Amino acid sequence: MSKDSAFRNKSWSPIPDRDEITLARAACDILETPQAADKARRTHDVAAAWRSGAIVDVGRASPSLRPLRASRPELKPPRDMPRRRINKGAAGRIALLHAVAHIELNAIDLAWDIIARFTESNLPPAFYDDWVAVADEEAKHFQLLSGRLGMLGAAYGDLPAHDGLWDAAEQTSGDILARLAIAPLLLEARGLDVTPGMIDKLESVGDTDSVAVLKVIYQDEVGHVAAGVRWFEWVAGQRGLEPKTTYRDLVRRHFTSRIKPPFNTAARDAAGFSADWYESLVE
Repeated sequence: MSKDSAFRNKSWSPIPDRDEITLARAACDILETPQAADKARRTHDVAAAWRSGAIVDVGRASPSLRPLRASRPELKPPRDMPRRRINKGAAGRIALLHAVAHIELNAIDLAWDIIARFTESNLPPAFYDDWVAVADEEAKHFQLLSGRLGMLGAAYGDLPAHDGLWDAAEQTSGDILARLAIAPLLLEARGLDVTPGMIDKLESVGDTDSVAVLKVIYQDEVGHVAAGVRWFEWVAGQRGLEPKTTYRDLVRRHFTSRIKPPFNTAARDAAGFSADWYESLVE
């Protein structure tokens, strides 16, 4: 069976007029998939193919600056997003879970974008192993949240969503070290800080099913931050740069918002992301 025919199934549509499916081209196909549920399913297909050896070559690709998005949810500027209040019954919990689902959808695309965009950076195969695994877990997270929303009588797309989540990806599209600094080592690390608080709020209203979903996400995200540390240190080492100083310089250059405590130092430490990386960034 050829690599191309291996993907002729219900959840995978090969890219037309291409003789060989490479990882970078498959990543672009996922980035160009607008429907969130299809994006998650295709992610699992490509991850399984990469692990099994059905996809062997990384290849080359030129992804667009932004992934395609469906018409729903409506995307709004951060200032126009309503505040979420969990104590307002099911509506508050739906709003929270919908917001997290939107973050996880963007996380799927961030993982595939780093694979497709930086194929000329002389990265070892283990780099792609790690980010395929991250994409696969982010897709799992989105599906878990979508399932939980369905149990609450809602669906992803029912509410407006934050339109600023891809801005950092655009700003760091020219340098893999900047992308690693901002995506896993700032945005995902921030997720480690705030998720325990969300879990506590959901526990306070007795929503154990939603708590179970967030606990899965929380545990996986520690590994994602660890991958960010591992590859930031590797790329910095290849360039002869001191990692922690370089990280702080890149954050100051590419991230305009404030870095605010409190930090979940236990989870960050578990990921190998110690306080001396980021504490001096606090204003």
